[in-house]
Amino acid sequence: MQNEEKTEVTKGLPENAFRELKPGEKYVPVLHPEKSYPEVTGYSVSLGLIMAVIFSAAAAYLGLKVGQVFEAAIPIAIIAVGLSSATRRKNALGENVIIQSIGACSGIVVAGAIFTLPALYILKAKYPEIAVNFLEVFLSSLLGGVLGILFFIPFRKYFCADQHGKFPFPEATATTQVLISGEKGGSQALPLVVAGAVGGIYDFVLSTFNWWSENLSTKVIPWCSDIASNAKMVLKVNTSAAILGLGYIVGLKYSFIIFAGSAFVWFIIVPLLGMNPELAAAEPEAIFSGAARYIGIGGIAMSGVIGIIKSWPIIKNAVGLAGKELKGNGGSSKSILRTQKDMSMKLLAFSLLAALMVTFVFFYVGVIHNLMQTVVAFLVVAVIAFLFTTVAANAIAIVGSNPVSGMTLMTLIISSGIFVSIGLKGSAGIVASMVIGGVVCTALSMAGGMVTDMKIGYWIGTTPARQQTWKFLGTLVSAATVGGVMIILNDVYGFYGENALVAPQANAMAAVIEPLMMGGETPWLLYIVGAILAVLLNWLGVPCLAFSLGMFIPLQLNTPLLIGGAISWFISTRSKNEEVNKARQEHGTLIASGFIAGGALLGVVSAGMRFFGFEYKCPWGGDDSLMQAIGLVVYAALIAWFAWTCIRAKKNA
Repeated sequence: MQNEEKTEVTKGLPENAFRELKPGEKYVPVLHPEKSYPEVTGYSVSLGLIMAVIFSAAAAYLGLKVGQVFEAAIPIAIIAVGLSSATRRKNALGENVIIQSIGACSGIVVAGAIFTLPALYILKAKYPEIAVNFLEVFLSSLLGGVLGILFFIPFRKYFCADQHGKFPFPEATATTQVLISGEKGGSQALPLVVAGAVGGIYDFVLSTFNWWSENLSTKVIPWCSDIASNAKMVLKVNTSAAILGLGYIVGLKYSFIIFAGSAFVWFIIVPLLGMNPELAAAEPEAIFSGAARYIGIGGIAMSGVIGIIKSWPIIKNAVGLAGKELKGNGGSSKSILRTQKDMSMKLLAFSLLAALMVTFVFFYVGVIHNLMQTVVAFLVVAVIAFLFTTVAANAIAIVGSNPVSGMTLMTLIISSGIFVSIGLKGSAGIVASMVIGGVVCTALSMAGGMVTDMKIGYWIGTTPARQQTWKFLGTLVSAATVGGVMIILNDVYGFYGENALVAPQANAMAAVIEPLMMGGETPWLLYIVGAILAVLLNWLGVPCLAFSLGMFIPLQLNTPLLIGGAISWFISTRSKNEEVNKARQEHGTLIASGFIAGGALLGVVSAGMRFFGFEYKCPWGGDDSLMQAIGLVVYAALIAWFAWTCIRAKKNA
């Protein structure tokens, strides 16, 4: 741990933090590149590890209970800022970034583990010969997390610096604003605090007391209900303040493309599939989740291939740099600014080689026990995890949501098809596929988390190599916690049968893997349609990943993105004075970040209340029309307050 001299911190993000740089313009972060600041200290590391343990347990329970893993980065950042302010800790900004970076491993590793590995417990109920142990869960999560870190590091400069201002980075923006608020203090942080209170209380009441509908639907209108039943067309909107804020930061361009993908599936594909006599009686939601969504998976997979092709010069450059350093021709590191120093490519290459070797041994000794099949499984993991690293990072940079379950589902389908062809099937094939799926899922989850962490560090001005190095320790602690918590939850609740934890993603994985390994049909045609569509979109110049994300993510989560993007466009174009528009836009970013932060923090509180047995039944909960009406009114009021608050920012221009 370094012992840095304490240097005064510049308060507030630079004016050019979120926009594209002009020719010759440079971005100078809050922590100046030519000065040293406290970052890795006993305080920051120990607190980060405590956060990793606590939030790993909380995220695992909530994710297995309702299928949603909250983003731990924001609430951890809030706690870090609160503690440093309460203890009057000087120059704590760099330390707070490290605390957040280590602690955020919790949600990342949890997402990778619980989306796949509980499927082993689920299928064990049908096939008793399937064995599950702590070591499998722990090593699957740990190795996946380590590979995700190592695979992403060569792409840090591209995503964080080279693409400055080109991606919205919703979660990184919100987390950075929270961390910066601790340095600003006073009235400058007031909009973030107020918005956090408004958005947090709003989402807390919604999720805890259910006083209005979480999702508004046209089905509540009688004639629209007939359209949903007969034409299989429905429009839905999630009323969460956090997702509305997410849409604002994403902006109108990307939110429109994402919504367009969703509209294509829900308003064209779902009605077409509904014309099939076998699906005539099904609800639109069932048609989407059971069939149409697979088009999005195919699109995401092909977007990954396209992304790799486009990123080939970057990959080639990263590999070339590693080769030079290995030969001792990397040049002097003294000329590299502190804020541009990554883990050395020499250390990266050796670490990656070691991680891959351990993964191979784990597969051979602990899972497959057949050399040829192990080689194939190892190659599948290495190639697919690396291939989808840029997809995961792109998705987080664009929309703040990692389609890791979709990419993992595609991994399971591809790997299972390969395994069956080489004789690895049945219960042994199920175990191999799910453990391998866990490694890939955690690697992709970590790649998405890394791009957020590195962007936060880039904006603030911490040292990338320090964040990267200590991320490994956070991953180790989180993987051990998740492994233990998952076994405990299985013993207490179970993942299969009456009153069991829902584990929706793991159940979906189990439903896909069982017919592949035991004999059954796979919707290859839908995957191919999505892949072809992604190629056509790329040819037309449309961001195919954003469109594919829209096809995969449910409609109700994409509609509020469009609303938030529309608010961003509206408040930034009303005045003829560009300075006024700019002030309103920046104020809106603070409000949106507050919505996301407040929703995330009180989401943890709500989850904790449910964990300790809190239950509440809304007296009017059975009246769907009333719930929808109340939801429409409060959601409209939230939107109006958001826009009104931003418009008032002209007084500060």
